[in-house]
Amino acid sequence: MALLTAILLVLGALMASPAAAATFVYVGNAESNEIYVLQLDRQRGDLTVVERVAIPGIEKPGISTPMSVSPDRRFLYVGTRGEPKVAAGFAIDQASGRLKHVASGPLADSLAYIATDRTGRFLLGASYPGHKVTVNPIGPAGTVQPPQQVLPNYPNAHAIMADAANRHVLVPTLGNDRVNQFTFDAATGKLAPTTSPAAEVKAKAGPRHFVYHPGGKIVYVVGELDGAVYVFDYHGATGDLTQKQSVSALPPGFEGKPSAADLHITPDGKFLYASERTSSTLAGFAVDAMKGTLTSFGSVPTEKQPRGFAIDTSGRYLLAVGQLSHAMSSYAIDQTSGKLTKLKEYPMGKNPNWIEIVDLP
Repeated sequence: MALLTAILLVLGALMASPAAAATFVYVGNAESNEIYVLQLDRQRGDLTVVERVAIPGIEKPGISTPMSVSPDRRFLYVGTRGEPKVAAGFAIDQASGRLKHVASGPLADSLAYIATDRTGRFLLGASYPGHKVTVNPIGPAGTVQPPQQVLPNYPNAHAIMADAANRHVLVPTLGNDRVNQFTFDAATGKLAPTTSPAAEVKAKAGPRHFVYHPGGKIVYVVGELDGAVYVFDYHGATGDLTQKQSVSALPPGFEGKPSAADLHITPDGKFLYASERTSSTLAGFAVDAMKGTLTSFGSVPTEKQPRGFAIDTSGRYLLAVGQLSHAMSSYAIDQTSGKLTKLKEYPMGKNPNWIEIVDLP
């Protein structure tokens, strides 16, 4: 009887405890107009395909599929750069990670980058060919509404994100070597330039993508045209930037025209990585814990033309896709040195270019 009671107590505890969280990976494939959904094994780093989901209503695929996950992790938004130009909203099943199309809303132009604000009520956009910065309201159930604000004359805008406080927004513009600084009204979704509206980088650097340090006081910007990473002090009270370092993300012996693309930082803020498409490499940097400055620890070869990559929330794995290899490579991140060890390679759709990683529930 005692044994039976013990077994029943264990079973009751298991049934009462919440299910273990799972990690899902979403890969946007532009030319095949689909999203790959994969599950990440947190212990081994293996990936298993869950499903492939077409982006509905697209008559002509675009060159990339920028994506953004809502702060509550219940919706995935996928921007299309072909025709029509829309943001497709997908509900994320909280148990399986599968996607269900909810609705698609119009975009003001071809957007190279989309991101929700920190409340999930607005979709922010940066248009590279249209030289615009845009704001779309997000309605109930993940439905993107028509744009409510379109700011012109931001040449080759290439990324956009709100800071952690949701008070300011940064937008690098590759065409004039600036990182533009905006105030953001979280109630109305309105953007307005700050009193000092931009920080400048070196001429012909081509600022492209950026990340905030988890500590909130540093911003890193990658220059597409010079292959360098720029380090800024970030003043959260005003939204202003002050540059204090630049360091090359090009591999030793690099030849040709730089084409840096993406960069991400580990959740603990210890390591930063940048992708470079001409050499098809990933550069790694150690982050100074006090100053936020960078020290290079070298580059590794990766997928051909690595436009996008991502790091999981544990900081243990990095996933990179190649636009020309149509595949994804997974890497283990050494927790002491930050160095990358390749684990496996997985076939993707045509022109994979964007990755989002989500922990559920």
